[in-house]
Amino acid sequence: MSAALLLVYAGLAIVEIAVIISWVAATRRHQWPVRPGVGDLLIGCVTCFLDTLGIGNYAQITAAFKLRGHPADELIPGTLNVGNALNTLLSSVLFVTAVRVEPLLLLAMVASAAVGAWIGAGIVSRLPRRPIQLLMGIALLIAAGFFTMTNLGIIPPSGTAMSLAGWRFAVAVTANFVLGALMSVGIGNYAPSMALLSFLGMHPIAAYPIMMASDGMLIPVASLRFLRTGRFSPAVAVGLTLGGIVGTVAAFPLVRMLGDHLTAMRWAVTAVITYAAVALLRSARERQADAGEAQATISTDLPS
Repeated sequence: MSAALLLVYAGLAIVEIAVIISWVAATRRHQWPVRPGVGDLLIGCVTCFLDTLGIGNYAQITAAFKLRGHPADELIPGTLNVGNALNTLLSSVLFVTAVRVEPLLLLAMVASAAVGAWIGAGIVSRLPRRPIQLLMGIALLIAAGFFTMTNLGIIPPSGTAMSLAGWRFAVAVTANFVLGALMSVGIGNYAPSMALLSFLGMHPIAAYPIMMASDGMLIPVASLRFLRTGRFSPAVAVGLTLGGIVGTVAAFPLVRMLGDHLTAMRWAVTAVITYAAVALLRSARERQADAGEAQATISTDLPS
């Protein structure tokens, strides 16, 4: 095993051990409830199944929480992070072990995403979310169009490489720094990573260990903050964790199967990217509508 790959595994192990110790200590100290409901387990299972396929799960979990009215809105961010902190280790290990991406590229991209989330969060979080959502949504739709033309034989197919060198290496690492920062405003890295690496000449499945390992660093670190403050729902987080393990294990063979059939994998990536683009554009539209309603309310409240 290369030194770079050992560093990736070591980093993942360190942050996950820190999460487990912090969670156990906080549970004993605060006597938090740890018995999840059946709904929590189902949400964790289904959404992590989708997450392992590359669709993501934060938006789906949030929608499910809002639909049933539990947990409270202010506890949702913490519950998302704490409830997925351990699942990301399983996903990371599965994909890093099974999909042999060049170790140095993997290490550099995971590190750049972590640095981007740490340094860039303070900058990106102050930018208007709607323009970012619009730009990312349009960019992903364009990428989906190129993938569709590739699948139909209109343009030459993307590469099958599992490594990058030279300027492609630099572009991938730099872009992952930006994607790490964008996660602070709720824009996931799955679909952008797939599109980026494919256009740089890599096999579409190469994005999986990179994006999973990136999240394996980012999410546990974020969850440590919520474990300290207690701003999450402990029982729901346990349900997401347990159900998520089942969903991840169930979905993993499907990704591996698709990876052996490049055309099928490209169609799957096209579907994921299109879904992400539509979700981003819809969120941007809803944000604009909410802003318009707020402005209208302010206007009517002003004295004439």
